[in-house]
Amino acid sequence: MPILYSFAGLPGTGKSTLARSLAGDRGAVYLRIDTIEQAVRDAGLLRGPEGYLIAYAVAGDNLSLGRDVVADSVNPLGITRNAWRGVAGRCKSGFVEIEVVCSDAAEHRSRIETRSTDVPNLRLPTWSDVMNREYEPWDRSHIIIDTSDLDVGQSFAALQRSLLWG
Repeated sequence: MPILYSFAGLPGTGKSTLARSLAGDRGAVYLRIDTIEQAVRDAGLLRGPEGYLIAYAVAGDNLSLGRDVVADSVNPLGITRNAWRGVAGRCKSGFVEIEVVCSDAAEHRSRIETRSTDVPNLRLPTWSDVMNREYEPWDRSHIIIDTSDLDVGQSFAALQRSLLWG
């Protein structure tokens, strides 16, 4: 049975790094909302939730083909989290929610202020943007990976352990 791994977390927590690593490790389809939204933005068409809607459809297509999918997005609202769950349900696939956090505010800020992007034309958020972003609390159990005191390898190992025990 294919699995949809839905990542969530504020920018700069290490979410994309972990999502990309998991996709590579599992041979899964990798869907990054930043990439999708920037392509739609470059076409002058981004008005609202188009990036998420496109990703839900592409995820469903791949799950229906029996492929695991890793969805990488801030996923800040209950409505988006529920939509990912709905995609998995419609495709009769497994579903795992993973929230990536950086509990050390100074470390998180440093990451935001020093990072770069591999998505052409993507404007990275400032620390103020991140702090003012709407991000609803979770209302159900999910995997949480705190990357504040871990390097990439340690964070990925923590994720792999959580997936085995979850």
